[in-house]
Amino acid sequence: MHLAYPAVLAVLLFSIGLYGVLGRRNAILVLMSVELMLNAVNLNLVAFDVWLRDTLHAGQALTLFTITIAAAEIGIGLAIVLLVYRNRGSSDVDKLTDLAENGLAGTGPAGAGSTPDAAADEKAEATA
Repeated sequence: MHLAYPAVLAVLLFSIGLYGVLGRRNAILVLMSVELMLNAVNLNLVAFDVWLRDTLHAGQALTLFTITIAAAEIGIGLAIVLLVYRNRGSSDVDKLTDLAENGLAGTGPAGAGSTPDAAADEKAEATA
């Protein structure tokens, strides 16, 4: 078996996954793109394991660990996306700015007074 065939396929899969992570706004499509990238890594691990004729089959063992981690990641990720969709009505990644530093009004150093009510209270005291 030539090593070039699975390597080229892995590069194509990884490139499609990278485009999906960087270019998509839907959180579910981003998770699917991460899975494509992990599958490209798995393909490389198995291909190099076969090509090097490893007696311990370390590439295949690492592939099993990667599949396990990917399954846990997609389960937790889908749970988070469903909760965000249920609360916000959209799974658009660009609209999720509430947890960003500049997205919250009144954020201070180390989270002091980070509630919007505390910021409104401070403004009212300053004007009074």
